[in-house]
Amino acid sequence: QVRLVESGGGSVQSGGSLRLSCAASGDLDNGCMAWIRQAPGKEREKVATIDYDGTISYADSVKGRFTISQDIPKNTLYLEMNSLKPEDTAIYYCAAAPGYYSGGHSCPELFRGQGTQVTVSS
Repeated sequence: QVRLVESGGGSVQSGGSLRLSCAASGDLDNGCMAWIRQAPGKEREKVATIDYDGTISYADSVKGRFTISQDIPKNTLYLEMNSLKPEDTAIYYCAAAPGYYSGGHSCPELFRGQGTQVTVSS
């Protein structure tokens, strides 16, 4: 069983920055992890994915502005968000797929956290 707990969300003005963290417990088995967001009335979007070997992929909507990283010894996933826009407003979730290698593609959401709210005002 894997437990994921997100933190770091909040309210910022357009152009601001936030850093999200996701603390993981349990056996991740060198699997991929991802950040997903869900905004009211919009489809869920996979924002960024990272594999154990450091392979990373981003949604086109956040490329150049968001950076995903992981501290493997600490079992923590991060999402550095810069140049935030109002359209980035959403609940951000952390997900993990123990044993899966995404290779830059989709990482299954076998486990997902409760989410953290990010609100960007114009």
